[in-house]
Amino acid sequence: MTRKHAHSMSRRGFCLCCLSAPALAASRWLTPGEAYAEALGIVQRIKSAAVTTPIAIYRLRGDIAVLEGSGGNIAVLNGADGKVLIDTGIAVSHPQVATALATLGPEPVTHLINTHWHFDHANGNEWLCELGPTIMAHDNTRKHLLTMQRVEDWSYDFQPLAAAALPTDVFADEQMLTLNKTTIALKYYGPAHTDSDIGVYFTEPDILHTGDTYWNGIYPFIDYSTGGSIDGSIRAAETNLSKTSDKTIIIPGHGSPVSNRSQLQAFHDMLVAARANVSALKKNGYSLDAIIAAKPTAASDAAWGTFVINPALFTRLVYEGL
Repeated sequence: MTRKHAHSMSRRGFCLCCLSAPALAASRWLTPGEAYAEALGIVQRIKSAAVTTPIAIYRLRGDIAVLEGSGGNIAVLNGADGKVLIDTGIAVSHPQVATALATLGPEPVTHLINTHWHFDHANGNEWLCELGPTIMAHDNTRKHLLTMQRVEDWSYDFQPLAAAALPTDVFADEQMLTLNKTTIALKYYGPAHTDSDIGVYFTEPDILHTGDTYWNGIYPFIDYSTGGSIDGSIRAAETNLSKTSDKTIIIPGHGSPVSNRSQLQAFHDMLVAARANVSALKKNGYSLDAIIAAKPTAASDAAWGTFVINPALFTRLVYEGL
């Protein structure tokens, strides 16, 4: 696998890649109120960064590539049937994403698949829909994109997508399709990061795009406003582990875009440990403030907690689901 060009983002670069990590990842533990304050305005900062962030291209196998730099990691399957995109990033990245797609070849975009409803994975539908692709997703993704959605942890109201940008080919549990001589299996996780998450497995090249059920090397966001939970996130990680082997290339929703089963296992184990530690403190009568002060994720913070979802915020997200 090769990268089309180098860029300045670290391995923790993702949709927030151009934001200042020191400004967002506190070096001390935050109170719940401070943790909320850290989240305020984050959507606008993400969008502003995406206007100028360059797109890095990673070529994998089976005519599949990953685009990093516009929201969540975007997978592209290229071939005679046209380009198939898994997630579409943020609409303001239109020029950079269009250039990256042209670099991969002249084939038109014929299919878009949204792994879930969040703006950093589906907002790019707004311009890509003008190319006339089939847009596919889980039922709940269409439901959320059809109306205004409030994410309380970000204190932000997301407006619905334009009608033409909405998924029209939706499913409840699973769907199979064959494009560019590749079998593509779409499977609903059940409520996990949100209540709309699907995995996308490219069978012949053995590549799995997990959407935001897996964040590589960084603490994940869990969206309780639209059905996510820590327990669902753990179940989804277990599902991903069951689907993969040491040969599988894994594309996470965020973090370094080319991953493997060993890194996925570490993500799962981190989630399980965090849940166990926070749960034990809560059962012993600790308040949320006291739990945050006790640093229940301390053993993982150096590896996972140095970016946007800092230890205090992640602790609160775990606590919220217990």
